[in-house]
Amino acid sequence: MMPGKINPKKMKQMMKQMGMEMEEIEGVEKIVIYTPAGNYVFDDAQVVATTMQGTTTYQITGEARFEEAVPDIPDEDVALVASQTGATEEVARTTLIETRGDIAEAILKLSQQ
Repeated sequence: MMPGKINPKKMKQMMKQMGMEMEEIEGVEKIVIYTPAGNYVFDDAQVVATTMQGTTTYQITGEARFEEAVPDIPDEDVALVASQTGATEEVARTTLIETRGDIAEAILKLSQQ
């Protein structure tokens, strides 16, 4: 059983004896984790690097916000939707982005307007 308060110096010494090293990375402005669905963005995060047995692990502390990925819309898809609906290419592209690249859904959506 460990007491409620541990001397930080003693803790560091014990970690060093076990082959663990911890270091806070200073000056971190932003961390981005990229995923196919979008990105997790941490602003002003605290990052601690822990090295143990030759492996470094990073711990991120902070609030993340999710930025949804904007799909890459091919020009051919934009032209097809525009020709089928009579919409401008700009409107067709915007609608394709809203429908996450689904051509049929974009055509239906523009046809109902």
